[in-house]
Amino acid sequence: MGIDIRGDGRITEVVIDIPPVNALSADDWFALADAIRTAATSSTVTAVILAATGRGFCAGVDLKELQHRTDNAALIAVNRGCFAAFAAVYDCPVPVVAAVHGYCLGGGVGLAGTADIVVAAEDATFGLPEVDRGALGAATHLSRLVPHQLMRAMVYTCRTISAQELRNFGSVLEVVPREQLAAAVRRVAGEIAAKDPLIIRRAKESLNGIDPVDLRRSYRYEQGFTYELNLAGVSDRARQSFLDRRRH
Repeated sequence: MGIDIRGDGRITEVVIDIPPVNALSADDWFALADAIRTAATSSTVTAVILAATGRGFCAGVDLKELQHRTDNAALIAVNRGCFAAFAAVYDCPVPVVAAVHGYCLGGGVGLAGTADIVVAAEDATFGLPEVDRGALGAATHLSRLVPHQLMRAMVYTCRTISAQELRNFGSVLEVVPREQLAAAVRRVAGEIAAKDPLIIRRAKESLNGIDPVDLRRSYRYEQGFTYELNLAGVSDRARQSFLDRRRH
């Protein structure tokens, strides 16, 4: 359990395996960032797959970690961990293909929205429940998956969207039955891995260079409002309300 790295030459797979729901602590986010940076260290690696075990891809931040601390150290660590993980995906020198199944929430959207390509299972749903959790963030990454006005509606209402809807927008490459997801993402990564590794690396670098939005700066700006909400005491109440509902 934890963050696993599996490689076979030109393709490296990074797998999130943190039961019960793949909600990541600060240490987990930093471990994920390290794993993604390690995944493409070899010059022969041409694609990285980001996948997960269990019921869903990623439930985002482990809220219990934040509620058990009386200072802001946990919040700072989690925010920095998320920032590091998203940046690692974006800065990975080769394309990152996300294999998404089940729920993809909060930080999960941050990962999928930063990935170069998303392949999803039919049961995959995407959403930002941050407003209900007393936080803000990853709208930067959601805006890479859905049109701007829909992104705003999803942030305000915390509604989720299906993989097929994202497929219609073109932000998910393929939607397949759950049992075919692993094979489908390997096939897509294999298409990339068949190319010249140096050319693919320069292609990734060039595409990052022409992005219209600076993901790091934009996401960091969002995180500033999460700090503000925590200092105001609103976030604690929202998180506790969510955790109490889960117990019943």
